[in-house]
Amino acid sequence: MNTQRQSRRSVRLKDYDYSQPGGYFLTLVTFQREHLFGEITNGEMHLNEAGRIVRDVWEKLPERYPNVTLDEMVIMPNHFHGNVFITDDDPEPVMAVHEPPLPVRDEPPQRYYESPEEYRLRRRRMLLPKLVGYFKMNTAKAINLLLNSSGVPVWQRNYYEHIIRTQAELDRIRNYIVYNPQQWDQDDENR
Repeated sequence: MNTQRQSRRSVRLKDYDYSQPGGYFLTLVTFQREHLFGEITNGEMHLNEAGRIVRDVWEKLPERYPNVTLDEMVIMPNHFHGNVFITDDDPEPVMAVHEPPLPVRDEPPQRYYESPEEYRLRRRRMLLPKLVGYFKMNTAKAINLLLNSSGVPVWQRNYYEHIIRTQAELDRIRNYIVYNPQQWDQDDENR
């Protein structure tokens, strides 16, 4: 058994329902921070074919998830930022678990602890992780086909998400996304 994988801690909020309506700022990074999606010259991102695949899959997400609205996004040479909004008008809502199962009644009462596998499965049923998984899987498949490199990872295993709570925060994040290519020289993701 892989002990490194077992000890990985989720960066998600433990009891937060990632299917509920709201705004989310996403960041996904390429595997080993490889520059796959194009290059930046004079503060402007120039997408290559792999970058265009990422853009096209992103733009089609609302076709698959009708209760999702896309906002600002930017594709950088080795990472992606995008805002997504989940609305509450989904005709078939995702079956999200809001609370862990009830504790088992033993003598004396025993507290229920969710196993790592149960936690992972519960998270995967929520809309935001499903959307990110679909996005990563479809971009990786298309990019591997393009590069004739079947099964090679395109993305890092995890992703970063931030729950957008205020209009001021949304404005700040939108600004960050729009001007990200101009800040590439100072970006931590730029090797």
